[in-house]
This record gives sequence, structure tokens and C-alpha cells, in this order.
Amino acid sequence: MEHNALSLSEVTTLVLDEADRLLDLGFAAELQGILALLPPKRQNLLFSATFPPAVQTLAQALLRDPTIIEIAAVPSTLPDIQQRAIEVDVPRRTQLLRHLIETQGWSQVLVFVATKYATEHVAEKLRKAGIRAAPFHGELGQGARTLTLSEFKAGRIHVLVATDLAARGIDIKNLPVVVNFDLPRSAVDYTHRIGRTGRAGESGTAVSFISANTHAHFQLIEKRHQLELVREQIPGFEPVDFAPPPAAPGGGVKGRRKSKKDKLREAAARALE
Repeated sequence: MEHNALSLSEVTTLVLDEADRLLDLGFAAELQGILALLPPKRQNLLFSATFPPAVQTLAQALLRDPTIIEIAAVPSTLPDIQQRAIEVDVPRRTQLLRHLIETQGWSQVLVFVATKYATEHVAEKLRKAGIRAAPFHGELGQGARTLTLSEFKAGRIHVLVATDLAARGIDIKNLPVVVNFDLPRSAVDYTHRIGRTGRAGESGTAVSFISANTHAHFQLIEKRHQLELVREQIPGFEPVDFAPPPAAPGGGVKGRRKSKKDKLREAAARALE
């Protein structure tokens, strides 16, 4: 549309799928730009797994006298997913991932990271180690994403390193393992991520890497899901960084301010992510 290669003047139906994720991922402005180019007379359909206030506002602005179809949650057995939490320092996560792939007999692995850059970086590190890996993120073209996913499903790619683009709507049959290389931002996203394994009656494993600065966040995820996972440490990858002590009311803990060395170590770890 920006290059005048497409006209929306004759569109009669607008479908917004995964509306909650569309807004969560920051595409509100792009959506408004598309809506401004559509004819005012059209049919709108909106689908959303959740209905937070932002989606309610969108629905009120977009829909007129809508027919609402709500599918109630159906009681079902919990999926057979073994959940593991492994403590590891940030700079050693890729080495640990490689070690687990090579020693645990994982035939396929879906690895979730936080950014597009991380997908490229981690996939490249694994490829240099002789592991067939590929990045999967929103800046890839649709054709590239389709091809990469097909290659992964066919087993020609061993490890798919993805952003949350892959967390919903993608069904990978018999996927044995999901790894949270970076923790998800919310407890809901945790559910969608690990739900890529253990589908259709199959069993699966979900592994989360826990570092010093993510302990508290993972505890929140556990609380939301009523979980209490044992913290594992893999021999040879024991963490040397530790979570900072909880802050006392009114600010800080006397005598426990981070040293210059600690700050430099954290900066180096962030640079290696």
C-alpha cells in the first residue's frame, strides 16, 4: 500500500485474527492506517483468544451490532508436559542449549528468544557447532517463514529459534521439546509457548533457562500457574551469578550495593545475549 501497489477500495470483508496478539505486538498504528483506507461499508470479523480492555475498545470502535460467538472453555485433561527450570548464567545459555541437544536425544527443538537479533545470533552459534538451526521471526517474508516452518516440520531443520511470532497458531506435530531461552513477558505467553509440545495426547518437555536477573519473574509465572518447579543445575554449567537480595522497604539494603565489578559483569552479560 505504501508503494501504491495495492488498493483496498473494493474490500468487502475485513478479518482480524489473533486481535489480542496484534495489539500486544505493537501493531495498533499499522492497523489504524489500514482501517483508514478501507471502504466504510464492509463486514468486519474479529477473533481473539482473550478479550482484554484494548481488544474491547477495538471491538466497540470496529463492530456495529455484532453477533458475538463465544466458545466456552471445555474441561479437558492437562497436557502431558514435563516442565523443567534450569539455572544458568546468561553468557552460557547457548552452550547449555547445545549441550542439552547433544546429550538429551532431542530430535527437534523449538527455542523461544526475546528478539529478532537473538534468533539470528543463537541460530548462527548452533550452526557453527554443526547443528541444523534456523531463525524464525516477524521480519522474515511470508515465503521465507512458510519454507522455514516446512523444513522444520519435515525434520530437515533440527532447531527452530523463534520469537513469540511462533507461540500461537502454529501446530507442529509430535514436537518433543520447547525451550524458553528467554522467559516470556507474561504468564499467558508462557502457556502458549509450552503448549507447542504435548499436543493431541502426545507427551513433551518444556525447559526454561533461569538466570540471576530472571528468578523473580519466573517465580511470578509459577505463582500465576500454581507451579513450583525444582531449580536444576547441569554439571559444568553451574551459575556463578546469584539473584540480588530483596530490597528492604524504604529503599535498598545497606551494605549490599552492587560493586563496580558486578556492574561490569552484568554489562558484559547483556552484550552477549
